[in-house]
Amino acid sequence: MYPDENELTNEVNALINPDYMDETELQGIVGAEIDDAVDFIDNIVSPVRAKATEYYRGEPFGDEEDGRSQVVSYDVRDTVQAILPSLMRIFTASDYVVEFTPRNPEDVPMAEQATQYVNYIFNRDNDGFMVLHTAFKDALVRKAGIVKFYWDESFETETSEMTGLDDMALATLSSDPLIQIDMTRSYEAPEILPPGAMEMGIPVPVLHDARVTRRLPKGRVKIEALPPEEFLIDRRAKSIKDADFVAHRRVVTVSDLVAIGYDFDEVSKLSTDTDELDTNVERYTRNPALTDNRGDRSDPAMRKVSYIEAYIRVDRDGDGVAELRKVCVAGVGNKILSDEPCDYAPFAAFCPDPEPHDFFGMSVADTVMDIQRIKSVIMRNTLDSLSQSIHPRMAVVEGEVSIEDVMNTETGAIIRMRSQGAATPLTMPFVGQAAFPVLQYMDAVKESRTGISAASQGLDPDALTNATATGVNAVVTAAQQHIEIIARLFAETGMKDLFKGILRLVVQHQDQARMVRLTNEFVQLDPRGWDSGMDVMVNVALGRGSDQARMAMLSQILGLQREALTELGPINPLTDIKKLYNTLSEMTTLAGFKDTNMFWSDPANFQPPPPQPPEPDVNQMLIQAQIMQIQADVQMQQAEIERKREETEIDASLKILELQAKQEMQITAEQLRKSRELATQVMGAEADMIKEAVRGENQTAANPRRA
Repeated sequence: MYPDENELTNEVNALINPDYMDETELQGIVGAEIDDAVDFIDNIVSPVRAKATEYYRGEPFGDEEDGRSQVVSYDVRDTVQAILPSLMRIFTASDYVVEFTPRNPEDVPMAEQATQYVNYIFNRDNDGFMVLHTAFKDALVRKAGIVKFYWDESFETETSEMTGLDDMALATLSSDPLIQIDMTRSYEAPEILPPGAMEMGIPVPVLHDARVTRRLPKGRVKIEALPPEEFLIDRRAKSIKDADFVAHRRVVTVSDLVAIGYDFDEVSKLSTDTDELDTNVERYTRNPALTDNRGDRSDPAMRKVSYIEAYIRVDRDGDGVAELRKVCVAGVGNKILSDEPCDYAPFAAFCPDPEPHDFFGMSVADTVMDIQRIKSVIMRNTLDSLSQSIHPRMAVVEGEVSIEDVMNTETGAIIRMRSQGAATPLTMPFVGQAAFPVLQYMDAVKESRTGISAASQGLDPDALTNATATGVNAVVTAAQQHIEIIARLFAETGMKDLFKGILRLVVQHQDQARMVRLTNEFVQLDPRGWDSGMDVMVNVALGRGSDQARMAMLSQILGLQREALTELGPINPLTDIKKLYNTLSEMTTLAGFKDTNMFWSDPANFQPPPPQPPEPDVNQMLIQAQIMQIQADVQMQQAEIERKREETEIDASLKILELQAKQEMQITAEQLRKSRELATQVMGAEADMIKEAVRGENQTAANPRRA
């Protein structure tokens, strides 16, 4: 058996650096940290959170008596449910929960794209609303809500049936590493050959039918709210950022680990038949059915494995400085499956009331549980007093009365007695009136602790009767202050860490541009060149009074802006159309409408339409028609004059040409006459010369002596 990649890396590092920590020592350190963190969470934190869960669900306290009232007050649940809607509205009212602020002026477009894309990942790629709802409820009830963010190298699988593939097509598909081919059948196909091909010795082609599965990589950022008991942290830690040890423990199947990339033979040896987290008191309280053991599974891939993804600070390279490393272990003995350096722990924590210098603070349930217990006891005693006053106990003379008749509580039932006075009711007065002021006092204590009351929620009409607007405002504002401090703490801690982590993930892992739809337009985003260290600003409506006060102030601002635009014009030193749009958009958002584009358009995206011609006037049209007619007549007259002028010029030109032709003919005739006369003279001279020559020849012939 060959050593795996981690073993080879460890051996090489040990040879290069003698101080390098070997895997056995690292496993011992990680195991000790895990044991200490598990003891801290399971034995100290989980019992308290389990008790808070029981109070939230209104479960019995365990000291109930048969025949006595067992009513339970739901103060914890009522308080949490009163706070949670306001928190969800605060963090989901804006289109962008978080905005990134640029470091330099040239980074403004990058920051805007990062803001849009990270919010798209949070709300579209993941169910951001439910993640926040789960984390917030865990924080309000169980001290802290934990959100984990990570890059998921998942694949999108497409399967199709293909028929009639030749050898070349089959080879082309097989060369793609992302394609898996399962052959169904192969067969000869002589019908595709041309006539006479077989007689010429051409082989019969073989075709194939196959099932083709294509695995397309689809890496995405995954965000999930962890069950509180699955999160481990060093008991000395003050925050996740500076913790020496943070981990995510869970029980998974062998199949899950193989899907991540681990070897089946290695992880199957670490499997067990039970779920180790089933015995956790917090998990059992939240869902008692999880302890139901279904027995052994016959499928080895579905056997359970304890898997812990730990982030620990350890000096493995021996340089004297502890670095953060991601160490994944599995099994009872914490067998190391992977070990690699990292620069952050991918967790974000939400706590409504953090305790200085400690990771776990107090939850809303911690501040209300004692009130719920006291009110439950008072309500039980009050109901018992009422029951005893309505149905008093009976004093009977033994043997002188029918016990069955006495025990019959039916209205109007007869009690049979042998003597008068054998059955006498022990009348008990109702004393529950004295308990009502105590209940009101406990509600006042709860209100002072949490700020939540029936009046602040608008549910108590008597509390607001004849009250002034200022008094009502004070009651509502006092309640909002408690919610606002919780929202501010959530924003400055968990929300900032979460969105910084998402930005860091896409910058580090997204290796290609992605087409997404933002603001009703498809935009191609490539985060590889973005700055992953940009600061974060959370958009929460805090510290600005009530919604009514903010709406009134915005209305005043809107009036002043309109007045400035009317008197000073659209371009002035005070305001402009863009600022007016911002005011209208903020008012629409404050009114509860999330998508302001339904009502207002951003002036930056406005493109004016082409100018439309004015409505035509009938008189103007008649005048225009007369002018056009006059212009047409003038043009016709000018055309006629031009035509006549052209005809005159043509006639003159023809006459000139005719005279020129006559002169040329006369010259040509005179030249022909002279040429004819000259030719006649030449011919006459030549004839005279011929005659003279003939005469001389004749004389010579007559008188030879003279010759």
